[in-house]
Amino acid sequence: MSADLHCHSVCSDGATSVKNVVRLAKLRGLSAIALTDHDTVMGVKEAEHFGSIYGVQIVKGVEISAYDFQRNRLVHMLCYNYKNPEVFTETFNNIANSRMNAMVKAMSEITKRFNIDMDMVLELSKNSATTFKSHIMKALMLAGYTDKVYGELYREIFDWKTGFAKTKIEYPDVEEIIKLIHKAGGTAVLAHPTVYDTVPAIPRLIECGIDGIECWYPRGTKQDTEVLLEYTKKHNLLRTGGTDFHGFSCGKVNPIGTCITPQEDLNKLLSR
Repeated sequence: MSADLHCHSVCSDGATSVKNVVRLAKLRGLSAIALTDHDTVMGVKEAEHFGSIYGVQIVKGVEISAYDFQRNRLVHMLCYNYKNPEVFTETFNNIANSRMNAMVKAMSEITKRFNIDMDMVLELSKNSATTFKSHIMKALMLAGYTDKVYGELYREIFDWKTGFAKTKIEYPDVEEIIKLIHKAGGTAVLAHPTVYDTVPAIPRLIECGIDGIECWYPRGTKQDTEVLLEYTKKHNLLRTGGTDFHGFSCGKVNPIGTCITPQEDLNKLLSR
């Protein structure tokens, strides 16, 4: 019995429908998954519906984009088992609006070089809470300019230093997001800490009240996991694992269940 507690669908920047995310979990033999789309909970009820059909337990989840203004770093916080999702509405709307404005601005440069338009991008993002860079890249794939979402062309366009259409999205302060998660009755877990160089901030985030750390994920090394597990042991924090599944909409593909949360740790999370 095991759970993949980090999965994305077409409701944010994933490539897979909610139904098929749950179906794939069943085919992989997982007992539970969490649908953790970026800055939206719009797919969770659908996941629960198909979870009841396929016999897969659905843990309510969302991955929230935040910013560590002390270190000038992006931080992703996973929220599990929220009780009052309406607490997130204003924050999620603000992030969605900022993200959309950034994509419109990026498209004003992209359309000068490539024969795609915003209508194509909006068609590809119609099932999502907002439009992501991956939707623009999928439009470029359909137009024959590239064969992958995250590759050389993505870096040419969106690289945060050299990209000709790099974006700036306004994210809320990570300390406020931790408070917001708790206000919603949820559990705050730091996502993939080494991806955004968040490990040095862990002591401060513990002081801010995080409840756990994602210790097992594809982009983490064995040494990374050992460091993160030591933090959880020392500070009595929850441990989670997940694939950060996006289907083909990722830099390196990993099927659901590549990284999992052991049953013992899942039980601790669900008992909170």
